[in-house]
Amino acid sequence: MSERVCIGAVAGAFGVRGELRLKSFTAEPTDVATYGPVETEDGAQNFTITLTGQATKGALIARLSGIATKEQADALKGARLYVARDRLPALPDDEYYHADLIGLEVFDTGGTSLGRVKSVQNHGASDLLEIHGPGLKSTVLLPFTLDAVPTVDIAGGRIIADPPEGLF
Repeated sequence: MSERVCIGAVAGAFGVRGELRLKSFTAEPTDVATYGPVETEDGAQNFTITLTGQATKGALIARLSGIATKEQADALKGARLYVARDRLPALPDDEYYHADLIGLEVFDTGGTSLGRVKSVQNHGASDLLEIHGPGLKSTVLLPFTLDAVPTVDIAGGRIIADPPEGLF
């Protein structure tokens, strides 16, 4: 498991006083500000998040400590914000943090390796596991449903999948 988890990303500046649009990756979007200080991917910058409103398309309006101008906010566009994994709440047995799924090896129900999870995507309906591997011509998007993914073994570093016919 990863020591840090990405909980949000800066989408750009909002106004001229240092506020910015923040995309939250938490189940409840406003929780992005409740896990304490966040840091950039390289760990070079730390911020405290204060939410100030909501923008269109689900983005939040926020202030990050130390950011006071539009130029400073613009410079952070695209920055991913991380917190230590131990600050996040424990999940029920059938729920997973996306960061815990990335890198797991995927096997079919017969034990044949299908590849590894490259990313977890969500385009509105449900989560999709992006699988890549040496035997694949391109990445495959596997629905992350109980039917298609009956077993997730985080400790064992593997997923057992029963993919829809013709997907692989």
